[in-house]
Amino acid sequence: MALAKGEWRKLPVALSELCLSSVLRCGQSFRWKASNPGEWTCTLNGRILTLRQEDSHLHYRAIFPVTTAGATSPRRDDTAELIHDYFNLDVNLTELYERWSAADAHFLKKAVRFAGIRMLRQDPWENLVSFICSSNNNISRISQMVVDKLCATFGPKLGEIDGHTYHDFPPPGALMGDGTEQTLRELGFGYRAKYISTTARIIAQERPAGWLDGLRKVDYRDAHEALLELSGVGPKVADCVCLMSLDKTEAVPVDTHVWQIVQRDYGFGRGKHKSLTKATYEAIGDHFRKLWGQEAGWAQTVLFTADLKAFADVKTEEVKTETAVGEVKTENIKEEAEDGGEGVKLDRELVDDKENAVKKETVVEQEVVRKAKRSLKLEVGNRENQNVSLKLESMTTLADRVKRRRRR
Repeated sequence: MALAKGEWRKLPVALSELCLSSVLRCGQSFRWKASNPGEWTCTLNGRILTLRQEDSHLHYRAIFPVTTAGATSPRRDDTAELIHDYFNLDVNLTELYERWSAADAHFLKKAVRFAGIRMLRQDPWENLVSFICSSNNNISRISQMVVDKLCATFGPKLGEIDGHTYHDFPPPGALMGDGTEQTLRELGFGYRAKYISTTARIIAQERPAGWLDGLRKVDYRDAHEALLELSGVGPKVADCVCLMSLDKTEAVPVDTHVWQIVQRDYGFGRGKHKSLTKATYEAIGDHFRKLWGQEAGWAQTVLFTADLKAFADVKTEEVKTETAVGEVKTENIKEEAEDGGEGVKLDRELVDDKENAVKKETVVEQEVVRKAKRSLKLEVGNRENQNVSLKLESMTTLADRVKRRRRR
């Protein structure tokens, strides 16, 4: 398929508001690939989108397939609006970092070295399928499943660039056919194959049009419960979808990796509390919502990213924090797989991927990260020296913005 080559354009985005190389590698989306040095490429909404970053701007280039009539689609290039929405750029991340840092000394130590970690606002269907694939998996393998197998086999082809073929993400209707489950098994999806094909059928045939996107307009608990009705979706997957695509900023996905963080740094895991149970899962989310506020899911993602092995070269100072944690029952909870009783644990990802982004990170990306760290550290330090109190009551919170978005 022929492609209409786009020009490079730019949007004003500070490094402290978005660190591209960190956000695209921290396990939110699995389809962004490092292309040329310092560049990242993915297909979004019918276009091939490439991004790169400098100190004060995010540069982008969109390439659209050419129709038989010779025109590109869409007729109006809405890529700037798409990027703004996808990266939640209406949210002032610096203000949120200040608030979380004031509330949590441990967060502050991480924040000065991990600036610009923000939540993506992804397509809910892609986000759902990606995290169904995430059970008992790692980022590298999830990416291979979603891009190299699922999209390449079932997604619409957009074109080729430098010998690489790009496919968009397949809609539910493309994954509900009689032979879909068997094809996915042959591609290596295992028990996840049944989850994907069954959930695709439920959404395409048993739910009204726009049902999944419509969960953005209901409250967090209702959206979470609705997602649990789908095949292959447990509490953690539901929270990932709520947080990363349904505007539920208070959702806190908890897996064994986050469980390790809260045991090490926040006083969980003592006495009888040695396993991640349903009650413990809920207690962790409640603790962070009380500590960080409505946007607890965003704050947790910063700590999650800081703890990934892909970012092990970025050192942080240890902080001992004592947290009183109430007693919680320790009954183990598992989501039983539908084929052969294979258990799907509450497990987002223990990234052990030494061949992934650390080796591929370019000199350009490393410089971007260093500048972002210096920028945020300077901002925080200046505020501490001047003893500037945070005027939280006057802040326009992310929750307010989400509420306005839902009313539209």
